[in-house]
Amino acid sequence: MRAMRTLKRRLAVFTALTVMLTMMMTGGLASSANLTEPIYSVEDLFTERDLEQTADRTDAEVLTVSDGEDIRITESGVYVLTGTAAGVTVYVEADGEDKVQLVLDGLNLTNTDFPCIYIKEADKVFITLEGENSLTVTGAFRMDGDTNTDGVIFSKEDLVLNGTGSLNVSSTDHGIVCKDDLKITGGTCTVRAAGKAVEANDSIRIADGILNLTAGTDGLHAENGEDDKLGYIYISGGSITIQAGDDGIHGTSVVQIDGGEVTVSAAEGIEGTCIQINGGTIRVTASDDGINAASKSGAYTAAIIINGGETTVSVGAGDTDGVDSNGNLYMNGGTLDVTGSSTFDYDGIAEYNGGTITANGQRVTTIPNQMMGGMNMGGGWNNGGWNNGGWNNGGWNNSSWGGGWSAGGPGR
Repeated sequence: MRAMRTLKRRLAVFTALTVMLTMMMTGGLASSANLTEPIYSVEDLFTERDLEQTADRTDAEVLTVSDGEDIRITESGVYVLTGTAAGVTVYVEADGEDKVQLVLDGLNLTNTDFPCIYIKEADKVFITLEGENSLTVTGAFRMDGDTNTDGVIFSKEDLVLNGTGSLNVSSTDHGIVCKDDLKITGGTCTVRAAGKAVEANDSIRIADGILNLTAGTDGLHAENGEDDKLGYIYISGGSITIQAGDDGIHGTSVVQIDGGEVTVSAAEGIEGTCIQINGGTIRVTASDDGINAASKSGAYTAAIIINGGETTVSVGAGDTDGVDSNGNLYMNGGTLDVTGSSTFDYDGIAEYNGGTITANGQRVTTIPNQMMGGMNMGGGWNNGGWNNGGWNNGGWNNSSWGGGWSAGGPGR
């Protein structure tokens, strides 16, 4: 078994060396755009109403919940929901051009098998938090026809969560599910879910607010199986704390962090195809990879771009990497502090253009590549890489290919 693992590692190194040699000969390792410009911006992703934290109650309708009596909202307007009840679903079934605002003001709902809030049709729905509120589903979710309604809040349309109050969500499956764009701009939201805490198809956009997420699988998850440009996560502010059994933050296309305070404890911290950190304070503790750029979207090249902010990553022992890119890695500014047996791993190129990097407590001025003992192990082409412990010493010639290409290898 040990010999097989060793052979697999050496095959991986050989494959990586072959790819990189090919790229060198074809010019593929030349410097490319560093993506210092933000991919997304607050101005493009949020409207003025998205960022408002209070509702105009002038013409609002107040609805008090009662046990077993569903509430159906069929037209645009502001609706204040209050009271405590069991077996109640608030349906939004408005016209496709209607905007609906639900003000949760002391609302406490408990269901056994269906969402507490189910948005079936509208142009856009705002859930505005006032006071203290709670929504709970205690059992297995049932289907609505062909729709797998698997979240305590389940929306087929654009959804905005804002306000000055709080909301506690507890779920046997997912917490908040949106099949379109989900925006969070205010309020305090605590989610405890056996599955994903917050999930959206097109995007999750966070401008402000306090999020405390505990998830059996992913904390924040955005994925669109039909459009590779969608399935992104954007964070520009707020305070986000995530404890997750799988990925803390998972955006299939892009994960962009411009600001805020993000603390993640998970199996894998942050995962996306293109991960761009422009600001904020990010702390990641992971038992697997800390920050991982994987090729999950054909619309973007796998890359990690750090332009600013303060990022701290700590990973567990074993086959783990602090910062792992299946493509390229760019450090243009900010601070990056990585702790782990393997601090960096990248398959493409790495550029260090600015900022401060600390690897296992030591300031470094290059980006080491610890590619399973391969080319740049320990931070260099020669030191622990191509020559020392790599191509020649313990590598291609001395015990690399079943004891070496020459010593005990195929030529023997």
